[in-house]
Amino acid sequence: MERQERVSAANRTELRPAKFFLGLWARRERWGLTARGWLVLFVLGLALLFGIIHEVHPFLAPTQRLETKFLVVEGWVPAYVLRSAVAEFRDGGYQKVFVTGGPVVGSGGYVNDFQTSASVGAEMLVKFGLAADQVVMTPSHVNGHDRTYSSAVALREWLREHPAGVNSFNVLTEDVHARRTQLLFAKAFGRNVRIGVVAVVDPDYDPAHWWRYSEGVRQILGEGIAYLYAKFIFRAD
Repeated sequence: MERQERVSAANRTELRPAKFFLGLWARRERWGLTARGWLVLFVLGLALLFGIIHEVHPFLAPTQRLETKFLVVEGWVPAYVLRSAVAEFRDGGYQKVFVTGGPVVGSGGYVNDFQTSASVGAEMLVKFGLAADQVVMTPSHVNGHDRTYSSAVALREWLREHPAGVNSFNVLTEDVHARRTQLLFAKAFGRNVRIGVVAVVDPDYDPAHWWRYSEGVRQILGEGIAYLYAKFIFRAD
């Protein structure tokens, strides 16, 4: 019995952390990963990384159309996107297309409505074949920050001043900008308006292998960070 008590006391002493330097430091027993554990963790990390690499482009560039009579196009997009917008308008049986956008880059700020990307985009859509009475520009006056959200707000205010019975629309934009565009338009319009999205894929890189192209890497990283900001940090007015 006495021997068992001495063994028990010795075990308690071993379990008690060793203290050093006036009790400011202590040595404690802890659990840690074995070599096999680190290997499993590494394999799981690789699997997660490959999953993200293959799924990030479809996530950032979704196409989720609604049955609606109205199409919205961001006016700053390249010509190939505007050409696709004309095809989308005709194939989708839309009645009106609203073109959004703020001051043209390099203008130094708002000058007038005709020096905005909304005006430039609307002009290009007419040039590419749409009738002038089918195209409506809704320019934003905001320059330099939160441009997508500001463009959505400008469209919202225009529709309030010019009631057209718009309770749903599809917004068309460039490639991996689409997810963020849909999110910010939803923040601007709230729950009363349903918003679909159409992403026009960038022809300068293969979206299935975007990491092989400098343009693809730049677009994915930039828009990925911007989407996280819009989702978790940005607050609508």
